[in-house]
Amino acid sequence: MAKEAQKLRKERKKARLELSNGIVLEGFLIGADVSTSGEMVFNTGMLGYSEAMTDPSYLGQILTFSFCLIGNYGVPAYKDGDFFMSLGHESSSIKTQGIIVSDIFDGFYHHNSTISLEDWMKSQNVPGIAGIDTRFLVQTIRENGGLFGKIVPQGAKSPRIDRFDFLKNFSNAQYADPSKYNLMPSVSIKEVKHFGKAGKAVAVIDCGVKWNIIRMLLQKGCRVELLPWDSDFSKVQCDGWLISNGPGDPANTGGLVERIKKGVLPQNKPILGICLGHQLLALASGSATKRLNHGHRSHNQPVYSLPQKSAYMTSQNHRYAVDKNSIAKGWRLWFVNANDDSVEGLIHKSKPFMSVQFHPEASSGPNDTGWIMDNFISLL
Repeated sequence: MAKEAQKLRKERKKARLELSNGIVLEGFLIGADVSTSGEMVFNTGMLGYSEAMTDPSYLGQILTFSFCLIGNYGVPAYKDGDFFMSLGHESSSIKTQGIIVSDIFDGFYHHNSTISLEDWMKSQNVPGIAGIDTRFLVQTIRENGGLFGKIVPQGAKSPRIDRFDFLKNFSNAQYADPSKYNLMPSVSIKEVKHFGKAGKAVAVIDCGVKWNIIRMLLQKGCRVELLPWDSDFSKVQCDGWLISNGPGDPANTGGLVERIKKGVLPQNKPILGICLGHQLLALASGSATKRLNHGHRSHNQPVYSLPQKSAYMTSQNHRYAVDKNSIAKGWRLWFVNANDDSVEGLIHKSKPFMSVQFHPEASSGPNDTGWIMDNFISLL
């Protein structure tokens, strides 16, 4: 097997990772034979690569996996047309611009898999590079704040510019920075969708919702109305609101913050914000957000709950956070990050409003905070 793998790598095309700080790393091409650009980020998870790559929160980013081997169990089966029940997928397609790995497994061994990681990437026109020292790259990403990169296969002539709306005018000479764009049109549904036939009605604002959020709501007996990001929320009839995760800068989301402020908050119904939804709810309430020097992207982020006086392990994927010095009147800290003391959750003092920066519904991540969904549903 080792000899076969060595031979395969010799036959592969070379590819370069060109970083915006001037560093160039060379490896071999995996996935599609196209070039691309995006923000450099990393994830420390040992598994869950298909969930991560289909997570809309990674839109516009080149994802580095720090674990030494990726792809060994292939990609779980996906039923085309099944909106949210294909386990192992958090959306209908790969959302990362590309991936960087130390080593990729060429086959796959799992009863629920139907395709190898690399063939899946090729089918969706997504490139990657293997053979990179990901330990060095992770440290470089962490220490450089905002770092951007280009995946350039040997002999590549043009960038991949047609997958998402915000890259349509992208130039080959540029490094793509997704935070400069309103990414909501690229990740949100275009028309309202309904799931479930009975139970309390939860209106979910789709900012790039992970499918496991919808799965969990249905499993807990709710029915879901999934709304496009640019809907008129004041006309929606529901028992409660969930503002979903998503990509990009929360302050660069079109008129979404204003629509939440005018259409959702005045209803005084239970609200749960998750990840980007947490930031949007904070902005709509009068708080401010900021860009973190070091983003949180892993399955092992420790948070501390001030009311419960308990610590939890969480799954996270974000670069922006609520500014602790700007927390609006009527709100109080709920969770803080045990590593850098940044805001991880807010709760209103008198209204049924709450939000968390991490993912209580985490698929392929820790389930320590699943009780937050129960708390929210109990208020409906």
